[in-house]
Amino acid sequence: MHLLPRVLGAITAAYSIVITVRPEVLARPCGLTGPTGEASAAVRTLIGGIGARDTAIGAAMVLAPYGPALRAAVAARVFSDAADVVVFGLQLPDVSRRPRIAGFALFWAALCAWSGRWASGPGTPGAAGPLPTAVAR
Repeated sequence: MHLLPRVLGAITAAYSIVITVRPEVLARPCGLTGPTGEASAAVRTLIGGIGARDTAIGAAMVLAPYGPALRAAVAARVFSDAADVVVFGLQLPDVSRRPRIAGFALFWAALCAWSGRWASGPGTPGAAGPLPTAVAR
């Protein structure tokens, strides 16, 4: 399980590259496309920014050394997804889409937060649960 933060980072980076290149992949389920299924220039710009941010965070989760750097990358992913929960959950124009989109962002935030227990590396207390303690006699 110590690879979970790395795997989630790779998935995040890959998806983020996709939405940067093809913003409709995110815009469509959010209800942010026009009648032709295309995103407007403004929506494309905003999704491109989200994609660039998330590509960087995902790459950091893959490349950062175990310890403080990886914990910071995981925290950035969790906080970014938590912000997406709030923004998409409260502000998507199509109210009926809000629960599903916010719910997915919440799921990803929770999964990444859970993966943080392995961000210190294999064999660390957070990775394997509590270490046994010696009992003084």
